[in-house]
Amino acid sequence: MTTTRDWRRNRQMWIRVLEKQTGEGLDAWNARIRNRRFSSEAQLRTWLSRRNVTGYAQQLLAMERFGYPDFVVATSAQLIDKQYADSPQLRAVYDAIVKAAASNGDLVVQARKTFVSLLSPRRTFARIQRANKAHVNLGLRLDGQRPVGRLQPSRLADTMKLHVRLATTADVDTDVRKWLKRAYVENS
Repeated sequence: MTTTRDWRRNRQMWIRVLEKQTGEGLDAWNARIRNRRFSSEAQLRTWLSRRNVTGYAQQLLAMERFGYPDFVVATSAQLIDKQYADSPQLRAVYDAIVKAAASNGDLVVQARKTFVSLLSPRRTFARIQRANKAHVNLGLRLDGQRPVGRLQPSRLADTMKLHVRLATTADVDTDVRKWLKRAYVENS
């Protein structure tokens, strides 16, 4: 089964972090912030820092007051569509990767602004990121695997030490399916 997530799920996590960090909920903080009438995000963040509200909790409250960026409120479909809007051939490559990854078991597709993470039931095992108009990079979490052949060193993420460049759906071949399966199994 494939489940697709977007940033709205993170909002719930950020609310939990705020409550754990401060002992108070989002409504209470929003009311307190409304009463202070902050004129800038920097001013709000300084005030929150003095009250030990940091990280995701501070980010949440700043967005609540000054607005959420478009990519935060976009659906996963909108985020993915935007990534490939001017390159339908690369969207086909993206779809082929997701289809291959889904054949390994339960899959979560986490859409972000500029990339998509593929998650096993345990953790992220791959990342799909459009590199340019000609190809996408498929980052793979294959611990202990050295770069060889099409598997090249990667800087996509600290946990994704390897990537393969894919330009066509034909590039999502037996080797890519094997690497996806191995990454999925090792990270499940």
